[in-house]
Amino acid sequence: MPQKRRIMLTVSYDGTAYSGWALQESTPETIEGKLNEAIERLTGEKTLVIGASRTDAGVHAYGNVAVFDTESTIPGDRFIFALNHELPQDIRITQSREVGAEFHPRHCNTEKTYEYRIMNTQISDPTKRLYACHFSMPLDIDVMNEAAAYLVGEHDFTSFCNAQSQALTHVRTIKDVTVTRRGDEVIISVTGNGFLYNMVRIIAGTLMQIGRGRGGPSEMKTILEKKNRAAAGPTAPAEGLFLIKYEFLDGIPEP
Repeated sequence: MPQKRRIMLTVSYDGTAYSGWALQESTPETIEGKLNEAIERLTGEKTLVIGASRTDAGVHAYGNVAVFDTESTIPGDRFIFALNHELPQDIRITQSREVGAEFHPRHCNTEKTYEYRIMNTQISDPTKRLYACHFSMPLDIDVMNEAAAYLVGEHDFTSFCNAQSQALTHVRTIKDVTVTRRGDEVIISVTGNGFLYNMVRIIAGTLMQIGRGRGGPSEMKTILEKKNRAAAGPTAPAEGLFLIKYEFLDGIPEP
């Protein structure tokens, strides 16, 4: 009898057309749903992939991670080609490999990096409207970087969490936050061990408010200490958010 194998996929996608990563009964238009369908067409097996990060509707990714179990004899490193034939063009597998059966991408010591992209121009660029948030007022990135520095370290991020979150704790560790400018684009990069519901988008919305002159950099410290969602800025739009990469700090077990 064929033995189950666990396959890990690195997944890149344009989230514009999807209701987020997680499978939903109300719609098949999710990244997870499309992956499940593609795997079933390829292997003939019904499966439910396990994703590392459940990105929201409209959010994009270069490096989300998922695993699934299969009895297929396709070599682990060949799923990248076989599945891409079955997937829509706005979802692509960029790496595939067989891993140890015990590997679970959400039960690991990890760091992940997000980028939030802002088109900081007076008039929006219609060609970038799906991949960046437009913000017409001037942004002072030096002030934004000063404010962002208060977020580094272990903190209670209640002020930066959607009120609907069901997380047991709002304590998270942020390793690094930087704000850079590339031409007309301002990029907020955040690396941490985990993120709460809407956390990066609320950080981005708050930094934009500070960057336009609403409060000085130390306002960020006050917002953290208040532990109140109402103290922080607005939730920035989904289209500016990209999951850039996952790092498994303790390595990935071999099969």
